[in-house]
Amino acid sequence: MTGRAPSESTLPDTFAIGGDLTVHRLGYGAMQLPGPGVWGEPADRTGALAVVRAAVEQGVDFIDTADSYGPNVSEQILAEALHPYPDGLVIATKAGFARTGPGQWTVVGRPAYLKQQVELSLRHLKLDRLDLIQLHRIDGDVPLADQLGAFAELQAAGKVGLIGISEVSIEEIKAAREVVDIASVQNLYNLTNRQSQDVLDYCTLEGIAFIPWFPIATGDLAQPDSPVADIARELDATPSQIALAWLLQTSPVVLPIPGTKSVEHLTENMGATQVRLSAEDVARLDALG
Repeated sequence: MTGRAPSESTLPDTFAIGGDLTVHRLGYGAMQLPGPGVWGEPADRTGALAVVRAAVEQGVDFIDTADSYGPNVSEQILAEALHPYPDGLVIATKAGFARTGPGQWTVVGRPAYLKQQVELSLRHLKLDRLDLIQLHRIDGDVPLADQLGAFAELQAAGKVGLIGISEVSIEEIKAAREVVDIASVQNLYNLTNRQSQDVLDYCTLEGIAFIPWFPIATGDLAQPDSPVADIARELDATPSQIALAWLLQTSPVVLPIPGTKSVEHLTENMGATQVRLSAEDVARLDALG
């Protein structure tokens, strides 16, 4: 059971995060900009700068990053590529992970640490205020009210606009909303992994932005004999475009953030906005989950 609207093709192209920040629903995720293991500088920094600039040129006005991507490298690349930022561009970042090496992630939700990381993000992104700060993970060793309270204090100081959370259950969202207004939820969700379907349905009902990370997880479904490939051929699209189009037509609150280091792949991903899936197409894709 999903919260899908009966007429998928009528879903809007934009969404107002927190009722305030209106963005096109297909964004760009900046996790792949650093080196292997989301660590250090990219092998081709010039190429990384080019893909970020191409994303904005092709209509992206919502970019998702995190202090831990690099660490700091992703935010620094975004600033180098785009600052001074064009009007209407929303950059969301995250705090709550400490990095000790490639592929190593340690959850840290101490208020002092979160505040420090926000200050560093402001510096690296060359901003006076973050549009959207997201708690990257809930730290089970720190009261949730303390973690979100750190963001609330920064919000009151004018350094943070909206607040979001990541990898959470409905119960955790409800607990978070007792502390602060939650504008966004970022969970793993894609065509083949729908463990967060209940969270998506809740966000749809509540008007909370749902940002699915790892949105193009087609795997074997991208093979020539897969149903996704069949539909892609029928619609003169690619499997990745079909996977993104399916997400866009799942709910009006969904903001996919596919990431890539390639301008070619970026352009392919952006083509998903032109794909229109029929009710039959959607039903076939729904069945794959």
